[in-house]
Amino acid sequence: MQRIAESELIINHRGAIYHLNLKPEEVAQNIITVGDPDRVSLVSKHFDAIEVKHQHREFVSHTGRIGNKRVTVASTGIGTDNIDIVLNELDALVNIDFETRLVKEKPTHLNIIRIGTSGSLQEDIPVDSFVASTHGLGLDNLMNFYRMEHNDLENQLLQSFVTHTQLNSNTSSPYISMASPALLKHFVHDFHQGITVTCPGFYGPQGRILRLGVNNPDLINRLTGFTFGAHRITNFEMETAGIYGLGKLLGHHCLSLNAIVANRVKKEFSSHSDRLVHQLIIKTLDIISNEL
Repeated sequence: MQRIAESELIINHRGAIYHLNLKPEEVAQNIITVGDPDRVSLVSKHFDAIEVKHQHREFVSHTGRIGNKRVTVASTGIGTDNIDIVLNELDALVNIDFETRLVKEKPTHLNIIRIGTSGSLQEDIPVDSFVASTHGLGLDNLMNFYRMEHNDLENQLLQSFVTHTQLNSNTSSPYISMASPALLKHFVHDFHQGITVTCPGFYGPQGRILRLGVNNPDLINRLTGFTFGAHRITNFEMETAGIYGLGKLLGHHCLSLNAIVANRVKKEFSSHSDRLVHQLIIKTLDIISNEL
């Protein structure tokens, strides 16, 4: 087994991993990720006790307990570039020995649940509702840097998607990964379910036009109209596919939960998005503490 070099796994002066600034003993097996650093305290204020608080750049982490469940909530910032950092470092914290810099023989499998905001792509999924993502379909290219293989069904879905949306190789080489069935089964009541598309930006990549034109002006309609068997695209955002793709390769259980703050078909935006996110936080913590 090869030792991991100092340049590849960066450990700071206090023995913590570089970006997250966490030590292995400071991370729980149940993890909630949020994009906004300010949202971390909105989650941890519901903990019965907080053991650890750390921050480095946009990465804020609190670890504590809800009843007898130990939970870490960590901010990721926006985009799959940050997800690449967060997922790899969370995995390193539990699956690499920081003293020897060797991968541990017995892997630890984390439960990683994203709580985020998203835009609906279906008229029947209104603002102020929730979506649990069955799949993450990435337009961001992150997973194309890793050795990732799709099965036959996934390849067929992707080919159908590319044909339908008329995306070309200059724009994206899409990838897809599933949610963890072990987590998804707990988030059925009060949740819509479907494919979440992950975009590499908020404006052009999501079809928004301010002062710049876009290459695929019909993208929203094509995403809304895409179906493959029983599958359809429910929403899009900027992290889910990266979480699912890396989580799958690393052996973790991942799920993305989305508070729908916009409906791009009806061109509506929630008038109380903060309250909606708070409701999703409460619902998620209740399920983690009582069912996981």
